[in-house]
Amino acid sequence: MRDVQSERDIRNIPIDSVGVTGLAYPIEVRDRNDKTQHTVATVEMSVSLPRDYRGTHMSRFIEILNSCNGHVTLPNLEHIVAALRDHLDAEQSEIRFSFPYFAVRKAPVSGAPSLTRYDVVFWASSGKDFDFTLTVIVPVNTLCPCSREISEKGAHNQRAEVTITVRMDRLVWIEELAEVAEESASSPVFTLLKREDEKFVTEKAYDTPRFVEDVVREVAVRLDDDPRIRWYSVRVVSHESIHAHEAFASLSRDKGLWIDQQGGDRHR
Repeated sequence: MRDVQSERDIRNIPIDSVGVTGLAYPIEVRDRNDKTQHTVATVEMSVSLPRDYRGTHMSRFIEILNSCNGHVTLPNLEHIVAALRDHLDAEQSEIRFSFPYFAVRKAPVSGAPSLTRYDVVFWASSGKDFDFTLTVIVPVNTLCPCSREISEKGAHNQRAEVTITVRMDRLVWIEELAEVAEESASSPVFTLLKREDEKFVTEKAYDTPRFVEDVVREVAVRLDDDPRIRWYSVRVVSHESIHAHEAFASLSRDKGLWIDQQGGDRHR
């Protein structure tokens, strides 16, 4: 049978990335409290395509993905991207798992338990070296310091999202990055709150006003202090409650490079 994908292409144009995307796939990931958690990921896999290849073999992406049996661990991710690169004769390969992750949270006063959703991305690539990033998107509450200062009867607050992406030298749990985001905001958000909990959360937010700039810097301070993390990026988006726009702030930092630039003092 004719192998059309492997035919020689004469246009002499390499392609940066070809592959499959939008694939729903059941996976199992590590859970800090329950050891494992089952969820469903949206998967994207790609490889670079040499200039003389007309196309890639799309079926091989799925075959290689199936080889991990849904267990998404760091060793399995490294195996998958290496296999994609080798079997598809590519210089570079990538895989992205985007999935919802749930953690049990207790309301601050009543202790009522409920599940909070965090959106998570595992991204890995294989080229000259293996690379991996963990992204966690965390819903939080922010209260405007300016509104609190100028208003006699209250202050506007709103839902915000904190997106943290890290490269790590040792394991950092999804829940740990979620806690960093929540501790950096005016208050966490909860799925289930009793009246006494609502009072506590509302008053805590009022006592902890935060601009998006404040949240980004608070997250950065905590990540700077974590020796397991060598690189990170943070983006905070506030879904403004009284404005017809959103507010955001972001930063990224290679900690080793930044400490060198600061003369060894990362808090200077």
